[in-house]
Amino acid sequence: MEIVSPDRMQMTGGRQYHVGCAPGEVARYLLTPGDPGRIPRIAALWDEAVEVAYNREYRTFTGKIGGVPVSATSSGIGSPSTAIAVEELAAIGVDTFIRVGSTGVIQEGIEIGDVVISSGAIRLDGTSMMYVRPEYPAAPHYEVVLALVSAAEELGYRYHVGITASVDSFYTGEGRPGLGGYTQSFVNDLIPDLRAARVLNFDMESGTLFTLANLFGLRAGTICGVATQRLKGESVLGGGEKESIAVANEAVKILAAMDAAKARKQKRYWYLSVVK
Repeated sequence: MEIVSPDRMQMTGGRQYHVGCAPGEVARYLLTPGDPGRIPRIAALWDEAVEVAYNREYRTFTGKIGGVPVSATSSGIGSPSTAIAVEELAAIGVDTFIRVGSTGVIQEGIEIGDVVISSGAIRLDGTSMMYVRPEYPAAPHYEVVLALVSAAEELGYRYHVGITASVDSFYTGEGRPGLGGYTQSFVNDLIPDLRAARVLNFDMESGTLFTLANLFGLRAGTICGVATQRLKGESVLGGGEKESIAVANEAVKILAAMDAAKARKQKRYWYLSVVK
C-alpha cells in the first residue's frame, strides 16, 4: 500500500495513515477514549463489534448498539494525537465525536466515581493554537451535551456539568510538581485560579477536540469519569470509567433518535418540540 496524497498522508483506497481506517469502516457516531485498552470495554456494551484497525495508539472497533452503527477509536494521550484522530476519522465519515475520558476534579461536591460532562474547555493546550487564534472558544455541540445529560439522568448516575481546563502537561500543567519537585509560580497558582473561575476539572484533549469540531462543522462532546479528587488527595484507578462508558454509549442511541426526529421534520437543529 502506498501514500497517494502526501499533503493528507492518505493511502490507497482512502485508508488513513495514522488511524489505519478506510471509508466504510467507521460509523458517523464515534466514542474516543485515550487508552486503547478501553476500546474493548466500550464495545462490550454493544450488540455486535469487530476490531477494524490497530495502529500506534489508535485502536478502532465498529459495531452496533440498539441497532445504531457506532465506532470507537482510542486517541492516545493529549491534544496532538487527538487532532490527528479528528482529522483522519472525519475525512472518512465520522461527524459526531464523544470523548470518554478520565479526570481529576478541583471543586468540592464532586466525588470519585461521578462523571463530568464538559460545557466548554479552557484551551491551555498548544495544538489548538496551530488551528485558530486563542480567543476562539472551545465549545461542545449542544446536542451532544444534551444527549450526555439525558443519558446520565436515565442511568441514574451522579453527574456534573461545567468548564474543563484542557492542558498539555499531566504534571506541571495540572498544578503538580515536576521531577524532583520542580515548579514555577504559575504552577502553584493554577488550581486556586481555576477554582475561583468555577472550573470543574482537568483533561488533556477536550480543548482541541471541541475547537477542531467547530472549525470543521462537526459535533463533539466529552464525558469523563472522576478518578482523582485533588482537594482531598484521593485517587482510584479506573474511577468513574464504568459510568462514563455507559453514559457515552447511551448518548449514542439518544443522538441517533434526535437525528431521526430532525430528519422527519426536515430540521437542521434539534429542539424540544421536534419530537411531537
